Amino acid sequence: MSHIVTIMTQLLDPAAVAAACRRLGLPEPVQGVAKLYSGEAAGLLVRLPGWVYPVVVDAAAGRVRYDNFDGAWGAPEHLHRLAQAYAVEKAKIEARKRGCSVVEHALADGSIKLTISVGGAS
Repeated sequence: MSHIVTIMTQLLDPAAVAAACRRLGLPEPVQGVAKLYSGEAAGLLVRLPGWVYPVVVDAAAGRVRYDNFDGAWGAPEHLHRLAQAYAVEKAKIEARKRGCSVVEHALADGSIKLTISVGGAS
């Protein structure tokens, strides 16, 4: 039986954030305080390509803070890719915790299909 699932996600798991960064070839996120254009934010600091300021993930609250000045200081596509990578990595982590196998397929439209099978290991 097949089910299509659309995942809306909050970035709550630091391990999945780190896995998403590795997946995208980004530097490992570090815990810290970042100075943004106007103010500071504390959390996991993620450096996206071409972004002036880091993205700050408050995993305890599921909140992401950033200042890209409506795209002038960082292309939103990179943030979208981070959210997608997080969702994929978090789903894989949770599936494997439950003893399920996961097969991943990149689709032509840029989305990612995960096939999760109960009872397998991968």
